[in-house]
Amino acid sequence: MQETYRIAGQAQGTTYAIAWYADRELVNKTQIDSIFKSLDASLSIYQSGSLINRFNASQKSIEMDGHLARVVEKSMEIFRQTGGLSDITVYPLVRVWGFGAKATDTMPDSATVREILACVGSDKLQVRDRRLLKTIPCVQIDVNGIAQGYSVDVVAGFLEARGISNYMVEVGGEIRTKGLKLPDNEPMKIGIETPSVTGFDAPVIREVISIGDGAVTTSGSYRKFRESGGIRLSHIIDPKTGFPVQREIISATVVAPDAITADGFDNALLAAGIDGAFEILRTHPEMEAYLIYRRPDGTVADTASAGFGRYLTADR
Repeated sequence: MQETYRIAGQAQGTTYAIAWYADRELVNKTQIDSIFKSLDASLSIYQSGSLINRFNASQKSIEMDGHLARVVEKSMEIFRQTGGLSDITVYPLVRVWGFGAKATDTMPDSATVREILACVGSDKLQVRDRRLLKTIPCVQIDVNGIAQGYSVDVVAGFLEARGISNYMVEVGGEIRTKGLKLPDNEPMKIGIETPSVTGFDAPVIREVISIGDGAVTTSGSYRKFRESGGIRLSHIIDPKTGFPVQREIISATVVAPDAITADGFDNALLAAGIDGAFEILRTHPEMEAYLIYRRPDGTVADTASAGFGRYLTADR
């Protein structure tokens, strides 16, 4: 008899929730929390002494563990495939705009941004065996834009190694599913929020999708922002200009075979704008995307890649 098991908790500055179906528990919260502890020790800019913080403080290089090596490899691949729109070396810019581990009340001027841009660019990183090297000392990295997706995949892999084949894993809104919802053999369903028009209303569900075996992540400029002089500044920094992204897309939802891929591309699609996003998607048939954007008159509309429609359900 297959039963429903659930674990929920807090990790990586957000919440996680796992549901699976099996004839016995197979997995416990202590094991899951241990996985997140291992991930944070490698990838978290918020944890003192983490591997990524040791790299950022170093002058030249560090030896990577398996987590950092996989995330860096995927990040550099996506950097190349998006023409530099996705770039983990934006961390000095993230910090100066007040979105790093320490908040700041001040805003940088254009001269400061130009100076920092000299330290930005994944072409300033090199990987030799298990060592990650920086070609100039001021290069620093932040993998927050891809780490939660990777974390979802790690937890999903742990469940599958325990023989679990029907599950949903969610970390901070990034999701991976496999199999069916038992005992009724129903597809697992996921809601996509529509951002509030005013910024004060609670988001509502715009669409409901079912992706089968795969992952879905969402990046939204409305989710985390600062305001300065009446202007809303997105936490997503354009690595080419050094300034927060100001594009018509306000939410990019990506469906991909795994969560590290979906999470790695969602910020890039948001930064690319509608035309640029579809250019990226044309070269990646393994991904589909749903984009919510703001028209010039301020109204909100949506569009999607050609294959996204197969995931939509009749539920709203």
